[in-house]
Amino acid sequence: MSKLYIVPTPVGNLEDMTLRAIRVLKEADLVLAEDTRTSSVLLRKYDISTHMEAHHKFNEHKTVEAVRDRILAGLNVALVSDAGTPGISDPGFLLVRTCVEAGIEVETLPGPTALIPALVNSGFPCDRFCFEGFLPVKKGRQTRLKELADEERTMVFYESPYRLVKTLGQFAEYFGGDRPASVSREISKLHDTTHRGTLKELYDYFSKNTPKGEIVIIVKGGKVDYEGGEDFDEGETL
Repeated sequence: MSKLYIVPTPVGNLEDMTLRAIRVLKEADLVLAEDTRTSSVLLRKYDISTHMEAHHKFNEHKTVEAVRDRILAGLNVALVSDAGTPGISDPGFLLVRTCVEAGIEVETLPGPTALIPALVNSGFPCDRFCFEGFLPVKKGRQTRLKELADEERTMVFYESPYRLVKTLGQFAEYFGGDRPASVSREISKLHDTTHRGTLKELYDYFSKNTPKGEIVIIVKGGKVDYEGGEDFDEGETL
């Protein structure tokens, strides 16, 4: 029975590719890629010659039904994004939903994503966290920041290097300048770095040091005493 495969690809180091992901991409009838030029580099490295077509945010609404019909007709299709897991701040959700509604089996492979390494590397509690991805650039941004001011879980954000300083300034304003945070950039790449400090300290640092590359911001939750790592029975006094 044909199916849709969701295949994560490396966020940095191409050696992060899994053996299973390589096999699935080789055996698929079609690879849908966010950017065929970017994905062709990865496919060439692992000697994958499967036919590839573009599937990105600018054409997915027009092509998703055609892809669904091709899978129903017997094609095994693998979806990849430029980096990481499709559907996580990348195209993928619409195709998955369409296939699920059509009764098509969807198989998502485990694999690379930028948020988990950054979260663990921050040193903040990661047994419970909320992933916010990219905040709204304009409409709804302040409302969301106000809502998150009392969030007790560790928060994970994606951000452009061009908006990082402005975002850190807004975080300091809404969450408090003394709130601990970390900024990870270029995860799994040559210049992979993580800077830790308060939001005010990070704002000051990146105001003087222009950031480059993909950015993940981790902000420690507010009003939290429990640091995680231990299970408690219901009703047990902490």
